[in-house]
Amino acid sequence: MTTLLYGRPPAVFDPPGEAVQVSPLIPGSQRLEDMAEGGADTIMIYAPPGVLERRYTLALALKALKPGGRLDVMAPKDKGGSRLKKELAAFGVELTESAKAHHRRCMVIRPGSLTGVDEAIAAGAPRLVEDLEAWSQPGIFAWDRVDAGTMLLAQTLPPLKGAGADLGCGYGALATVVLASPAVTALRLIDLDRRAVEAARRNIDDPRPTFDWADARTVEAGGDLDFVVMNPPFHDGGAEDRRLGQAFIRQAAAMLKKGGVLWLVANRHLPYEADIAAAFKRAQPVADRGGYKVIEAVK
Repeated sequence: MTTLLYGRPPAVFDPPGEAVQVSPLIPGSQRLEDMAEGGADTIMIYAPPGVLERRYTLALALKALKPGGRLDVMAPKDKGGSRLKKELAAFGVELTESAKAHHRRCMVIRPGSLTGVDEAIAAGAPRLVEDLEAWSQPGIFAWDRVDAGTMLLAQTLPPLKGAGADLGCGYGALATVVLASPAVTALRLIDLDRRAVEAARRNIDDPRPTFDWADARTVEAGGDLDFVVMNPPFHDGGAEDRRLGQAFIRQAAAMLKKGGVLWLVANRHLPYEADIAAAFKRAQPVADRGGYKVIEAVK
């Protein structure tokens, strides 16, 4: 019996312990896109909040299920749960819906035929975004634009040199700016989102970078880098969590050699200065515009 699991549902929903994980946000997972059509008996999905990303995931899951297989989907009511029933029904399936622990949960038995799944997959698939002139995909952070914070950091950065890392690289917008300096000898791009790493790999035609699908907070830190650049996340599951950025700052310090430089952009209200002061020899604000701040810190 083949069981797939997408994401990490709360324990109250009793996620299967022996399932094959297929979330792009859990490093090492298998790809839902690569699952054989009709090969899965059951699939449980903790649905993502974005509409295009969620419908793409649901459509892929329905294609991966065998006729008669069971799809079990849940999402917080205010992050797509209230839409689950309508979105699933649009694929031509019958379902039951229940509410539990501030979530909506839908149960589907896959029928022999489906409607609209190919269109949903096409709408959520990787594509070349013309305004960016870059590959991206719904679900990646700021997937169809250059985030304002990243833009400010890109405009502020001096030409860098030596070996460095981009923590939370996204589809590679900031890395492209860093690599414009011929004095950069190597750049390690790290992101928790497999889709972002795949997009960055497509967008950057340069022999100097390496690409890691990993949690930037836990990668090996050798203390040998000349620079780190980052626009760290500060949301986890939609809720603000300043500990994410604080962990990125500590990780950057661990990755840098003495005299190495961190370039960080963050929302102005985030109180990272104390964490930077604790981990770095000196720091200074370099830019403050549009609700964002750029800080340079030297280890």
